[in-house]
Amino acid sequence: MNTDARAGGRTGDPADAPDLRRWKALWVTLTTGFMSLLDVTIVAVALPSMQRELNASAASVQWVVSGYALAFALVLVPAGRLGDAVGRRRIFLGALAGFVLCSAAAGAAPTIAWLVVARIVQGACAGCLAPQNSALIQQMFRGAERGRAFGLFGATVGISSALGPVIGGLILALAHGDQGWRWIFYVNVPVGAIALLLGVRLLPRVAPGRRERLDLPGTALLGAGVLGLMLPLAFAESGGVHRLWWLFPAGALLLVLFVRWERRVAADEGRPLLDPRLLTGTRGYAPGAALGALYFVGFSGVWLVFALFFQNGLGYTPLESGLAVTPFAIGSAGAAVIAGRLVERFGRLLTVWGLVTVLMGLTATALILRTAPPDTVAWLAAPALFVGGLGSGCVISPNVTMTLRDVPVRMAGAAGGALQTGQRLGGAVGTAALPGLFYLVLAADGRNYRTAVFLSVAFALVAVLAALAVAFLDWHRDRHRRGRGGPRQVRAGHFSASRG
Repeated sequence: MNTDARAGGRTGDPADAPDLRRWKALWVTLTTGFMSLLDVTIVAVALPSMQRELNASAASVQWVVSGYALAFALVLVPAGRLGDAVGRRRIFLGALAGFVLCSAAAGAAPTIAWLVVARIVQGACAGCLAPQNSALIQQMFRGAERGRAFGLFGATVGISSALGPVIGGLILALAHGDQGWRWIFYVNVPVGAIALLLGVRLLPRVAPGRRERLDLPGTALLGAGVLGLMLPLAFAESGGVHRLWWLFPAGALLLVLFVRWERRVAADEGRPLLDPRLLTGTRGYAPGAALGALYFVGFSGVWLVFALFFQNGLGYTPLESGLAVTPFAIGSAGAAVIAGRLVERFGRLLTVWGLVTVLMGLTATALILRTAPPDTVAWLAAPALFVGGLGSGCVISPNVTMTLRDVPVRMAGAAGGALQTGQRLGGAVGTAALPGLFYLVLAADGRNYRTAVFLSVAFALVAVLAALAVAFLDWHRDRHRRGRGGPRQVRAGHFSASRG
């Protein structure tokens, strides 16, 4: 009997009844997901005080942010595959314990070197947690319940990304002095410890299957390829793209070699790190992964541009700057929960509507920031940001649901990790390109912040428009297939059946 089904399936067998604790377990995973994603952006507002208090250089302080993001992205797919092989509960609890310990170590850091090392290890632990979150949802839930669970997961992603600057600014405002930045890390310790204790009690146990040999060559190729693409972007602000441009073709070549290696392993009936048939044989996975990567180019980069405009251009404090974009987070959170209930009914059309709404909201926001009076610009932009947030809530969580819903549960961790790796790569491009364009316009146009923010948001809209094109084509293809009476399930039944 399938032990994954026991956690949340409905097969008619009494032994396969859903685990009644699954919703409580979900809140444990969502809490840890919120913490790990929040730590990507919350630290940015505290960098100046870290630099002063630790007497660090600007380049070394940049590693506090970049080191976490790099480590996070590098381990996503291997950690997801490891969870599939040895147990998601085991990897989740171990990574959560490591995350809590690293948070305490970062808060107590006496030197910048100590802090950077703690952040890199913390990022690796966060990267191990992320794919287990989506995989556990697939393991514990089925049908419409899975859509609602992914709706809450999508709301968590949207809220954590948008609220990072707000919460960081609030903590710095409450904790006076240069030592206040330490509480940005310390706050994770009690929350993480409680989540760890609840996770031990609530997360489903699944009997381990046969031991599998991990794909170490594939892991090395993927890790080196992702590192080659992300490292120049991580240090774009200090000239990393110019100095390390050669890593882009090197990283792309390594990823091509990774795909070739994975095809070879799959053809030999081995266990690849990421089975290529996920892209070719699983309905919705390839367009969903592409849509996620494109959307995160604009979604991730636009927050830095807004922060630069409000703080440097209008003189807002970090807390005020964060509060100015909170309407987007509110709209995103509410819409994501509702969209999780609608995704089974509307499918890909829901993300098409969502992306159109995002385009409308961000276009209106860009025009308001370009033309509105400085003393009322934040208030006038709030409704437009709220509309954009409503659209975003109908993009992230439904896309996760539709991308992963036909993935075999035994591959859920690796598939979820690959999906999030694409999002992290898209986010790295956005966080490098949009602020870079912002500063370029400032230098060319006499420090005109209004023009800079307008053109930067326009660049983000191009990425959202590309994501809309992918969503529309996938919706049109799916509708055409149903019109011809084609199946709505996985087109590669041999993949799901023969491989487990």
